[in-house]
Amino acid sequence: MNIAKVDLNLLVYLDVLLREGSVTKAANQLSITQPAMSNGLKRLRDLFKDPLLVRTSDGMTPTKRALELQPVIRDVLSKLESSIQPEVEFSPETSVRTFRIMTSDYAESTLLLELIGRLATLAPNITLDLITPSDVTFHDVEQGKVDMAINRFDELPLSFHQKVIWYDSFSCVIGSDHPMKHNFDLNAYLKGQHIWVSKTGFGVGVGIDPNEVQKLGWVDAELTKIGKQRDIRVFTRHYHAALQLAKTQNLIATLPSKAAKIFKDDPTITVVEPPFDIPPIALKMAWSALLHHDAGHIWLRRLITDVANGMNNEVEPT
Repeated sequence: MNIAKVDLNLLVYLDVLLREGSVTKAANQLSITQPAMSNGLKRLRDLFKDPLLVRTSDGMTPTKRALELQPVIRDVLSKLESSIQPEVEFSPETSVRTFRIMTSDYAESTLLLELIGRLATLAPNITLDLITPSDVTFHDVEQGKVDMAINRFDELPLSFHQKVIWYDSFSCVIGSDHPMKHNFDLNAYLKGQHIWVSKTGFGVGVGIDPNEVQKLGWVDAELTKIGKQRDIRVFTRHYHAALQLAKTQNLIATLPSKAAKIFKDDPTITVVEPPFDIPPIALKMAWSALLHHDAGHIWLRRLITDVANGMNNEVEPT
């Protein structure tokens, strides 16, 4: 294929068509007529020798070839857009920008708590709009409607940029008067009753089946490897709720250590090491290619990395 003979506007058409999944919506997005967009789709099919979008009961569904092309074309267009836009400096001291961040309860009560403190000093007029994972889809982040997603992710679209913020170990939280406090071995752990807490990725969560151990996450996966299973009494997606239940109900909460440290100065809480090995988890930030070269976004990403590094270097008092 001779690239000099390709109408590059067709790549813009394909990017919007795959994003919208509709000829009509794509035409409206680009302010052209529907016949013009239909003609563009026909030319794209001829160019790639593939249907690209096929009408099904779910609407216009992308083919395998289209799904392969989507992140490549989005990346090319994003780099082109950033190249032709004038360079704009970002001044955090005077900026009144609002950053929308999808974040889990875990990240909000650990990383974001420290970040907000830093912003108060460095960028006093910047606003953070913190959104729960159930309110955000991959599509929202991909389109740049949400500036960033901070959570633990099993997988992310190839078109996303991502960075590991930190790796966190696990700790067990129990009330200071818990009967197993002084003999917290594996046998005691399995005899106790537990709180399950997690919220990974994007979108609305679904109910948990305690019998589907393989879907319960890191802690239960490691117990399964040694032929054990814990007695889970409460399932929650909120770390503060888990900490309060552990504090008042003689339940055991097995949490990422940075979340457990929230209550480190509370005399009614005891934090102990799990009596079995659990691999550390990765907290990540992910963002759209559309925002990758944005000056304000770059500044925020660097600040988040700096805050996280500072938290990782904190020395526990002896």
